[in-house]
Amino acid sequence: MTTPDTTLLAAAVVESQTGYTQSIRTGKHHFQADEPAALGGADQGPAPYQLLMGSLGACTAITLKMYAARKGWDLGPLTVKLKLFRENGTERVERVLSAGPAVSEEQRARLLEIAAKTPVTLTLSRALAIHTSFAPAP
Repeated sequence: MTTPDTTLLAAAVVESQTGYTQSIRTGKHHFQADEPAALGGADQGPAPYQLLMGSLGACTAITLKMYAARKGWDLGPLTVKLKLFRENGTERVERVLSAGPAVSEEQRARLLEIAAKTPVTLTLSRALAIHTSFAPAP
């Protein structure tokens, strides 16, 4: 259900293929997801948690580059490394940023503050309501 103040942020269509391989369409992009062979998949694409970490990393890097560009900062090569862990039934992400040597300690501290506020970071760190239903039968 949407309300007048609802904004669509993203949409995707996922169609199941052979085994666990999934065909994903979002906008004009098309790619696959799958499980690794060790989990019964064919390893035809990244696993769902890998896609999630890729989304978080991409959002982080894009947001930091936008912020640095507005400030006129030279980030040099920017890398975001992410690991998702499950401990005692709870998930946590370790995110490590690296940038070029021209980035000062003060800039690094500010970039850490900005990273904590990226859109995907905020979405993942809040409770995310997921409503699931079946489409009407044909």
